[in-house]
Amino acid sequence: MPELPTDRLAAVVPPEESLVGYLLRLSRPRFWLYLGGPVIVGVSYAADGPGELFSPLAVALFLYFTLPANVFLYGVNDIFDADVDAHNPKKDEGREVSYRGDGAVAWVVAACALAALPFALALPALGVAALLAWLALSVEYSAPPLRFKTTPFLDSLSNGLYVLPGVVAYAAVEGVAPPASAVAGAWLWAMGMHTFSAIPDIEPDREAGIRTTATFLGESNTYYYCVACWLLAAFVFTLTHWVFGALLLVYPVLVFGILAVGVDIDEAYWWYPAINTVVGTAFTLIALWVMLYG
Repeated sequence: MPELPTDRLAAVVPPEESLVGYLLRLSRPRFWLYLGGPVIVGVSYAADGPGELFSPLAVALFLYFTLPANVFLYGVNDIFDADVDAHNPKKDEGREVSYRGDGAVAWVVAACALAALPFALALPALGVAALLAWLALSVEYSAPPLRFKTTPFLDSLSNGLYVLPGVVAYAAVEGVAPPASAVAGAWLWAMGMHTFSAIPDIEPDREAGIRTTATFLGESNTYYYCVACWLLAAFVFTLTHWVFGALLLVYPVLVFGILAVGVDIDEAYWWYPAINTVVGTAFTLIALWVMLYG
C-alpha cells in the first residue's frame, strides 16, 4: 500500500504555508470519504430512481460532508489536541499537519460548522436531529467539557458520528429513518474502526497522559475488542440483509490476517481508507443493482 501521497498532494494544491494549502491538509484528504461515503450509501438506498441520486440536496450534502465537514471535524480535533500532538508520530512524520495557532484557521473551522445549518431548512425533522447530533459529537469528541476521546469506551461509542451523514442523506431523500439494524450495524462498525485506528497511538497517548479504549485495554485486548465490534456489526447487519453481514466479515478476517502474518499495525492502519472505500463501493453497487434490476 503506498504511503500518504504527500508529494503528489503538494504538486496539486497550494503550499502548506498558505491558508488554503494548510486547510486542505488539515482536512485529511485520505479520509474524506469517511464522511462523504456514508452520504453516497445513504442516498443510494433511499433513492427510488436515478434522478434522486443527483438531486440538488443529495449533491449538496455530498459536497459538504466531503470537504467542509472534514475541515470542521479535524480542525476541532487539531485545535484541542495541539499539546497532545507534540507526541504524535503522524505529525512528526509529516503524514498530518499540526495546528499552528492561526486565528484565521479557527474562524474557517467555525464557518464550516455554520455552513451545515442551512441544510436544516430542507431536511425533515429526523434529518435535522441527525445533523445536529453530528455537529455536537464532532465538537465534544475533542473539546471540553465532555472530550469523549479521553474517556475509554466513550471515545469508541461517540465515533458513530461517522454514520450520521448517511442518516442525514437517507432522511433527505426518503423522508424517514433508515432501517434501525443498518444504523446500529454501521455504528458498531465505526466503533471498531475508531478503536483499531487508535492502536498505533497507544504509546504516544500514554506519554501524553491521554486515556483511550486502546490505552486502557492494551494492544492485544484492543484487537479482540475490534473483532468483537465487527462481528457484532456483521450480525446486526444480517437483520437488514445477510449480504451486508457477509460484507462486514472482511474486517475481523483482516485482523486475524494481520496478526497471523505479523504486519506492523502502523503500516496496516494506512490500508484502511482503501479497504473502507472498497467495502463502501460494494454497498453502493448493491443498492444501484436493486434500484435498476431488483
